[in-house]
Amino acid sequence: MIYLDYAASTPISDIALHAYTQSAKQFFANTESAHNAGTDATHLLENARRSIASLLNGDPNGIYFTSGGTEANVLALQSIVKTFSQGHIITSSAEHSSVLNTFSQLEREGYHVTYLPYNESGQISLESLIKAIRTDTILVSITFGNSEIGTLQPIKKIGKELAKRRILFHTDAVQAFGKVDIDVNELYLTAVSVSSHKLHGPKGVGACYISPSISWKQSLPGTVHENGFRPGTVNVPGIFSFAAAAEDAINRLHAEQKKFTNFRAHLVNELSHPNIVIEGEQGLPQIIGIRIKGLEGQYVMLELNRKGIAVSTGSACSIGQHQPSKTLRAMGRTSDEARELVRISLGRDTTMQEIEKAVEGFKEILTRCSVTKI
Repeated sequence: MIYLDYAASTPISDIALHAYTQSAKQFFANTESAHNAGTDATHLLENARRSIASLLNGDPNGIYFTSGGTEANVLALQSIVKTFSQGHIITSSAEHSSVLNTFSQLEREGYHVTYLPYNESGQISLESLIKAIRTDTILVSITFGNSEIGTLQPIKKIGKELAKRRILFHTDAVQAFGKVDIDVNELYLTAVSVSSHKLHGPKGVGACYISPSISWKQSLPGTVHENGFRPGTVNVPGIFSFAAAAEDAINRLHAEQKKFTNFRAHLVNELSHPNIVIEGEQGLPQIIGIRIKGLEGQYVMLELNRKGIAVSTGSACSIGQHQPSKTLRAMGRTSDEARELVRISLGRDTTMQEIEKAVEGFKEILTRCSVTKI
């Protein structure tokens, strides 16, 4: 199987697996236990906390470990917004389902929400965001890198404008962490959500950074773990493994992005055709959103799967709903066009030979479906 769905999940790396197995054997105690074994586990946990904080150039006191990116988004938004009894919050209509579902719940609870569209290139318009700001706006949440077409949002420009107005700023950086440099201070970020399994760490682990300069409210009163941020025994081996994977990803970042940029350019060039559309401006080079005009993405995905090539029709968290791509709909595409989306996402183990096989697969589908040959 040629795996080209790394934006959905990545295989755990040898470095992360070794970190997990060794820590699981030696540091299995509960971090809340008062004995020496519990203290040793706590020390390992705090080392991982400092590691993730340093990769974001943040304060370790602002790092809270979670069960993944989804929980990081949900808890970050709820715990920050609910320190305000009411107010106005802003997001985009193309956010991850965990963000959109949280904002929908907050809307039902009485908060006012503005959902911003994307422009033709798949980005938020800074002007439209500024126009949407009200006197009672308390928080803005905009994804860092889109999971369906890879576009990067103008995070620094947005953050600078929000900082001027003292508006809190959260970003879902699950797809971007480990792939671009993220400095919470330079980007004026209040809160950031990241995940482990997107960068060759174990599943079921993530983290949220919330600036210690702001207050937040417990989602579940009486919670002890992670300074009261979330309940449940802390997954120390998973967190330690996550930190090892994240450090490794940052060390490889620039070399891997150069490789992905070259692979993407070759694939896009080979698929140049009137009936093929590459969606969005290049942001994260390893995520390529492709449409074959007149063909549903689900059909293209299944045909490629039959050829032993694993791709996706969009975000893995919403595929089961069989809905048009929310990203393309936010960009003004029709529902039919949004259903045509196929996502190729490259990873550490991707080779040029695999790219060539994917190109061949697309060409064969075009030919079989009586679309003009490339």
